[in-house]
Amino acid sequence: MTDTLRPAETAAAPPDVPAAAAPVESRTLKRSIGVVGGTLLTLSCVTPASTLFVVVPDLFGSLGTATALTIAIGSLLCVAVAFCYSELGTLVPSAGGEYAMVSTMAGRLAGWLVFVLSLLVVMIVPPVIAMGTADYLEPVLHLDPSLAGAGVMLLATLAGLLDLRANAWITGVFLVLEVIAAAVVAVLGFTHAERGPGSLVSMEVGGTGGGADPVTAMLVVSGLAIALFITQGFSTAVYLSEELENPRRNVARTVLATLAISTVIILVPVVAITFGASDLAELTGGDISAMVTAWSNSAVGTFVSLCVALAIVNAGIVMVIQNSRVLFASARDKAWPAPVNGLFARLGRFGSPWVATLAVGVPGAALCYVNLDTLYGVTGVSVTAMYLLVAVAALLSRRGAHRHAHAWRMPLWPAVPVLLIAVLAYVLTQQEASHLLLTGSIAAVATLYWALYLRPRRDTRWLVTVPQDVREPAGP
Repeated sequence: MTDTLRPAETAAAPPDVPAAAAPVESRTLKRSIGVVGGTLLTLSCVTPASTLFVVVPDLFGSLGTATALTIAIGSLLCVAVAFCYSELGTLVPSAGGEYAMVSTMAGRLAGWLVFVLSLLVVMIVPPVIAMGTADYLEPVLHLDPSLAGAGVMLLATLAGLLDLRANAWITGVFLVLEVIAAAVVAVLGFTHAERGPGSLVSMEVGGTGGGADPVTAMLVVSGLAIALFITQGFSTAVYLSEELENPRRNVARTVLATLAISTVIILVPVVAITFGASDLAELTGGDISAMVTAWSNSAVGTFVSLCVALAIVNAGIVMVIQNSRVLFASARDKAWPAPVNGLFARLGRFGSPWVATLAVGVPGAALCYVNLDTLYGVTGVSVTAMYLLVAVAALLSRRGAHRHAHAWRMPLWPAVPVLLIAVLAYVLTQQEASHLLLTGSIAAVATLYWALYLRPRRDTRWLVTVPQDVREPAGP
């Protein structure tokens, strides 16, 4: 991991860094959005309502009344992760996101592994969310979940070809609707409360025969991988850093604001649902739409369901935007054979990487026909491992030229990344062996690609760069 790169904006490269490591492409994405637009896009990628209605029910099924506690602990861990992202994102504002940050700080191999993990996440999460569309269109239209998910992915791909500023407003309108849906759930849950605050720490889940089973501490730790995934969308601000105006200021603001807002939007309704479920069996069942209908009427239930369906479409649009930037940046940084790099680096008339957009959207539609349990498990392991490597990079972010670079700096460094590394490593040990094995096998194949193709061509391949228009005049 010692084969590190310096940001393109720094002085001449030291003798141990090949001259070819300088930027090899002049193509950069257009800076067209500020904090508001970036926050709208990033919040939409967190997809608070779709996460609440699609992912959280699975946590209710395994954690019962401990679901809110697990999400709260995961959100606290995400604060430390957000600190790491904010500091690294202002030091290395690139569309490559995590891999550009980690490559620059911890070495090319570490950055390559982060890229592979992030690629797993960005390819799997959109279809997982999209397949939830059919459940929430059920009041007005019956669709096969896989077919509905594929349709959402193709629609999101078409939207991803548009100008980013236009997409910021489109997703902003959808975001308002999903926040309203989450608010309705929260109000109904609190006003129909069947239990008090003590239930949040009662650690019970519905068992067979209508009884209650205890939720152990180990189950909570195991559930943290999914809890981290629930709010992980704040990292989109880093992927968009190359298109954010004034990235030195706006990346950190967008990351931290998004995490705070999304945590409230998700956690408050989860607490309300825990209070309002008629019994433990209903809570464990996780059918939030049925609870909403029981608390109100079918019209309100239909309204909430349609808002969630729109939220899922919104999520698909933003995720396709984010994921296409990852492939665009990897091509610009020469991660693939020359013909592939040329295709993925092409920009369309709206300034978007159109080939890369198609390359993530169309396979995403195909993944809607893959088993969900496997997709969830691999995503949880990948997100946790990726955060761990980002924390390692943050621990190394104040060496050499980076020590005095103009960037947002996290409080309590280096304690924050050190603690985060320890906790995330432990969380990984508590995941299912099959999911660890599958993700590890993919990482092993990626390492072979690195050893056999990328490393022997280190002067012409995997040249991680940072756009040179990142300097800003001194200011308050």
